[in-house]
Amino acid sequence: MAGVLAMAGCAKDSGGDGNQAAGEGGGGEPGSCVTNEAPAAPEGNGEEQTTEHGDIDASDHKIGLAFDVGGRGDASFNDAAAAGVDRAVEDFGAEKGSESPAAGSESEAAKEQRLRQMAEQGNNPIIAVGFAYAEAVGKVAPQYPDTEFALVDDNSVDEKNVTPLVFAEEEGSFLAGVAAAYKTSECQVGFVGGVQTPLIQKFQAGFEQGVKAAGGDNIEVKSEYLTPAGDISGFNDPAKANVKSKSMISQGSDVLFHAAGASGQGVFEAAAEGDALGIGVDSDQYKQKTLADVKDVIVTSMLKKVDVAVYDYIAAVADGNPDDLPERFDLSVDGVGYSKSNPDIEDITEELEGYKKAIVDGDVEVSETPEG
Repeated sequence: MAGVLAMAGCAKDSGGDGNQAAGEGGGGEPGSCVTNEAPAAPEGNGEEQTTEHGDIDASDHKIGLAFDVGGRGDASFNDAAAAGVDRAVEDFGAEKGSESPAAGSESEAAKEQRLRQMAEQGNNPIIAVGFAYAEAVGKVAPQYPDTEFALVDDNSVDEKNVTPLVFAEEEGSFLAGVAAAYKTSECQVGFVGGVQTPLIQKFQAGFEQGVKAAGGDNIEVKSEYLTPAGDISGFNDPAKANVKSKSMISQGSDVLFHAAGASGQGVFEAAAEGDALGIGVDSDQYKQKTLADVKDVIVTSMLKKVDVAVYDYIAAVADGNPDDLPERFDLSVDGVGYSKSNPDIEDITEELEGYKKAIVDGDVEVSETPEG
């Protein structure tokens, strides 16, 4: 796919100090760690697709939002879902219905109660944000056959009134890995996952493959998680993420990509303090008001366009055809991608678009699982 360039000038010295902090010598310039030539970018440099819905009237629909941990205001996953609903309310005349966030340690019974209460209140459709709702949706949806449910990040529920909204996180994260490879000066980057689940491991897998595609074995990737599977507090613990990130930066990582929900704020604060860079997730975190103080370190974000999927889903429900939605929101339908708000990404946009095209064309295949 790609020719091999001369080995980067910042290749690691095996006799050096592995705990050397980023920016304390031994590194090169951004881009000097890249060893492989990027695929050719498409003409037009990758214009995003837009979906036209025509005249959709959703005034008969009250939209219920069952949030994951963190709820509205998490500057990430939940906010993306909320943005899709807000846009549908404005564009289609839908009514904003009930909203309720999950607690970090709540039971399945609590999730079921939340969904039942929303259904009893006349919310239709009800959007369950996050794979943690899979079991609850599987139990509640059959009890309300006239209510439509969307389940974000899980496709295990086989009910006629349940529409899965799932994404190719590994593809978008691959591009985040490429960006990290081009932006690191220390030839070491890091991944911070919120909870060690198969879903979040898709982000890790794509990121690691993207780094390797651009930098070969010349760039080291350190991957860490805040909590194990079953403990979802890792999605809402910025303090823990800050400590973890500072440790990774002190060991030499100068670009950190997080998939940790609201905990990501701690990653960015550590990057700002440690003269490193951060890569956001889900939404364009450079533009998030709650992250304004640290936005300059957010060089790009891996866009998981939950907002687009939710918006398209509401339009499809109003139009009576939710089955027409993509089976998976991937790069080919712009269901995932990367943000361009920070001007610091402009110098590598051509390379990112080249890798994006290679994935869409099938020249590069991205695995959903990390190596080892």
